[in-house]
Amino acid sequence: MDYKKLQNGSDIRGVALEGIEGQHVNLTEKACRDIGRGFALWLINKTGKKNLKVAVGRDSRLSGETLCGYLTSAMVEAGLNVTDFGMASTPAMFMSTVTEGYAFDGSVMITASHLPFNRNGFKFFTANGGLEKEDIKQILAYAESDSVTGLTKGSLVCGEFMDTYAAILADKIRAATGEDKPLAGFKIVVDAGNGAGGFYVDKVLKPLGADTDGSRYLEPDGSFPNHIPNPENKEAMESITQAVKENKADLGIIFDTDVDRAGAVLSDGSELNRNRIIAMLAAILLREHPGTTIVTDSITSTGLAKFIEEKGGIHHRFKRGYRNVINESIRLNGLGQDSQLAIETSGHGALKENYFLDDGAYLVTKLLIELARGKKEGYTLASLIETLEEPKESVEFRMNIALDDFKAYGQKVIDDLNEYAKNQDGWSLAPNNYEGVRVNLDEKHGNGWFLLRLSLHDPLLPLNIESNEVGGAKKIAAELADFIANYDKLDAASLMEFSK
Repeated sequence: MDYKKLQNGSDIRGVALEGIEGQHVNLTEKACRDIGRGFALWLINKTGKKNLKVAVGRDSRLSGETLCGYLTSAMVEAGLNVTDFGMASTPAMFMSTVTEGYAFDGSVMITASHLPFNRNGFKFFTANGGLEKEDIKQILAYAESDSVTGLTKGSLVCGEFMDTYAAILADKIRAATGEDKPLAGFKIVVDAGNGAGGFYVDKVLKPLGADTDGSRYLEPDGSFPNHIPNPENKEAMESITQAVKENKADLGIIFDTDVDRAGAVLSDGSELNRNRIIAMLAAILLREHPGTTIVTDSITSTGLAKFIEEKGGIHHRFKRGYRNVINESIRLNGLGQDSQLAIETSGHGALKENYFLDDGAYLVTKLLIELARGKKEGYTLASLIETLEEPKESVEFRMNIALDDFKAYGQKVIDDLNEYAKNQDGWSLAPNNYEGVRVNLDEKHGNGWFLLRLSLHDPLLPLNIESNEVGGAKKIAAELADFIANYDKLDAASLMEFSK
């Protein structure tokens, strides 16, 4: 098969199990073994070294253990010395490359994040961070070739790292608060969605003194019987909100499957995700690093930009894609512009102080430090974002493009809309826009904004609309409907129906 089709940006993803009609397994035994050999070739050529050490971990997916067996055996055959950590989180697998006493030359996480049970994939790391798109292309090129390393067979052992990783997080909270059990007296509930995040209860929260009774779905189960482990999923957020309310908790925490993303719920039951979690982290970091730049994806709200500026920071709205925002923050730092946070509204957040690693457990750890500090100093987490102006309405339409050459067609729609917007009454193009076309509309025309952009990987144009008034989103949709109707290869039925 064409392995290039398995690339998903800076990851590899595919179908690992039958069970969904029309989706057939492409992460076959041969594919996994070839990818394992491809990674070994890439790492050996990249480092110029022999006797390399590599760590492998997996989330709770049903196919994880089998894929791990295929991958590790191929890497061993290619000369790598492999340690299998078993159940782990994606951030932990990176940390195994930089933590004293481990310092693996590379690592692999077997995960497909929040995708359905039949999917799986691979994320790769070195001590320099997650691999880039070009690195994945090279690994897959090696996988398709007949190249071998010429090295003698390596070794495979089982190991444990999650205890060490969890201790790093717990010790950070202790150091910041100056207490051995800084969470004593707090009720904190966790919803792990049967993913890999259940460790946080027993290995971080309880040792710090928290009461975690009422936590749910901590046991790994790759069939995900309760809800999708995804802080963006409505059912998942309703689950953790219910847990907070039923247990009168001070904070609720929810992780995605592999724990590189997180969301939270405050004691009053209000959700802390998307713009709200970005605002809270920005408030914390701007106190610690006055004037820093917060890099976000393109669909953050106007109210968030205002909030960051009022706190003395700079809001740099960039492109969708967690690698995009991370790399942009790293680029700004390289130019001498301090940027402490790169974060998507999806919950992918990476801090400069933490290797620019997108780590949901680390973000939660920052919140817990603030929770404990607030109790001492007389403020709450909610008070940190009380001045955040939030939109009255927010909707998204995902319009499919019915063409093979969808990128060219989608880009033409965007280019045409960019020109169209310049001549519309009450419309103004947003300055410093890095993705698609973003337009602000005055009070007469919907009192908000819209962003039309190309999907990173799929044949569709996502359209985001936000308004500061009730009914404003429909006004904005109606303003766009006549323009969008001109493009017959674009499935805009949902937008047209909404705009009526």
